[in-house]
Amino acid sequence: MARTLSVQNPSLLEAALEGLESQKKRIEEQIEQVQAMLGQGRAKRGRPPVKAEKNGAKRNLSPAARKRIAAAQKRRWAEFRKGNGHASESK
Repeated sequence: MARTLSVQNPSLLEAALEGLESQKKRIEEQIEQVQAMLGQGRAKRGRPPVKAEKNGAKRNLSPAARKRIAAAQKRRWAEFRKGNGHASESK
């Protein structure tokens, strides 16, 4: 049950507030420590969350970069098809 204080001395109230805030800080630190201890034994599964770009900005690739990426992907697919015995492409 909470007690109500009818104290008129501001310096006493300020001192009480300081004490309560220090207790709150200590308790929050202890909570963080326990949460960290609980999180250590668990293996995380799945993909990590995707972080949004700053200010919603979208990255733009140069045409040369797009060509390099496309050529590399075509080489990977060609190697994949060759390795699996698929010599011809069906379009």
